[in-house]
Amino acid sequence: MTAITLNLHSVVDLTDEQFYQLCQTNPDLKLERTATGEIVMTPPTGWGTGKKNTQLIKQLAIWAERKQTGVAFDSSTGFELPNEAIRSPDAAWVKQERIDVLNPDPDKFLPLASDFVVELMSASDNIEATQAKMQEYCDNGVRLAWLIDPKNQCVEIYRQGQPVELLNSPVSLSGEDVLPGFVLDLQNIL
Repeated sequence: MTAITLNLHSVVDLTDEQFYQLCQTNPDLKLERTATGEIVMTPPTGWGTGKKNTQLIKQLAIWAERKQTGVAFDSSTGFELPNEAIRSPDAAWVKQERIDVLNPDPDKFLPLASDFVVELMSASDNIEATQAKMQEYCDNGVRLAWLIDPKNQCVEIYRQGQPVELLNSPVSLSGEDVLPGFVLDLQNIL
């Protein structure tokens, strides 16, 4: 199965609140909204991808808990990007001070681009669409983004204003200055 994109423009342009309500009414669907207002429905992943994503989230969450400088998020979190897209990366992290300044409603989507995101390729993902999403993240303020592709044993690293860096079969990834001291062990992910 692959993602399905719905263009509802001929019927309705959903407001942020209407899209939020659509997501709440359909909690079993993973929905995102593109910057142009299309609705993207992504099927659940296989258990292998779920296992790998759990390893990724676990490592990020443990680091975030120890550092106490920000918040780690899983794939169920929606982020409202400045371009009006609402995206749910597989993992994300935001500096606590950025959240504190906004004092956002914790029951709604977080109205900002995270500092860091990870997308983990699964069988249902399209590489070109996922690469475009990674660039969209950076264009909207994400400082560091990793596209992890277990099938091809590679990682694409996205940084604001820099060309994409491709790593083949890395054993770990550094959080650089965005996540100081964070090193993702890829042993059970790639």
